[in-house]
Amino acid sequence: MPERVESHDAEGVDFGWVMQVTFVVTILVGAPLVALASLTVVLPSWQAKATFAVRVGAAVWFCTAVAVYIYARRTHSET
Repeated sequence: MPERVESHDAEGVDFGWVMQVTFVVTILVGAPLVALASLTVVLPSWQAKATFAVRVGAAVWFCTAVAVYIYARRTHSET
């Protein structure tokens, strides 16, 4: 039987949780947002489509990460 892994109760924000939630929410919310935003722009080539998706996706990811971090920070400080 393997040795038991010690647990650690970290103080502050759980950055692992923040990263996981950011990833999932960005996929669930970001993909539809990029698709809807692409309807308003003429994208003649695959390169233009990929560049557009990366730019809009990066903005969605950044906003999601900041929002999740603020949520985690506020909920952790209340407990």
